[in-house]
Amino acid sequence: MRLSRAQLDMLRHRGRAALPYILICSGVALLVYVSSEYALMLQGQRALQHQFAVQASARMVTAPDSLVRIAVPKINLDAIVVEGTSRKDLMKGPGHIRSSAYPGESGNVVISAHRDTFFRHIYELSKGDQIQLQRGGATYTYEVTGKKITDPNDLSVLQQTEEPRLTLITCYPTYYVGPAPERLVIFARLLTASNQAEARLSTTAQASGKPE
Repeated sequence: MRLSRAQLDMLRHRGRAALPYILICSGVALLVYVSSEYALMLQGQRALQHQFAVQASARMVTAPDSLVRIAVPKINLDAIVVEGTSRKDLMKGPGHIRSSAYPGESGNVVISAHRDTFFRHIYELSKGDQIQLQRGGATYTYEVTGKKITDPNDLSVLQQTEEPRLTLITCYPTYYVGPAPERLVIFARLLTASNQAEARLSTTAQASGKPE
């Protein structure tokens, strides 16, 4: 059946009238989804913080599954780092890249996180700012040495080093709409370590045959 012009005009009018309601419903659904994701993230962090506190009190320095806590006073970041960088992992917390070193080992500790969650403000970091990593009752304090914007395929930032280093990675630009085309990388060197941490570093250096 062929519709008359009047009928077509009426359908168009109804469609235009319904559009605001469709957009509102879509917006509400998106808001509910994002809110639920953040709620799960916070819940997961609380559970990880409890687990971290238990491990720290037990002084489990050599345990391979010891959790890592990252604290950056300048940007009010305090979170537990998870192992791995899958989408599921990064919804729980910043992720430790499995092939990189752990705090307390010689080499490059590489941690990644989303630009709209835990690493939202790392672009504010500059030379001299401090980053703390805690693991197994030991504390490692790093000093930012620089930062750069690079391509997602730039694997040089993952390279291991002889001296203890820390690299933080997130997508960039921070407030880009959609998948961000670049990566922001923060570089830091080990500044100080607690007595327990120094012992751990010394043991690692001796085991690898590297000078302390």
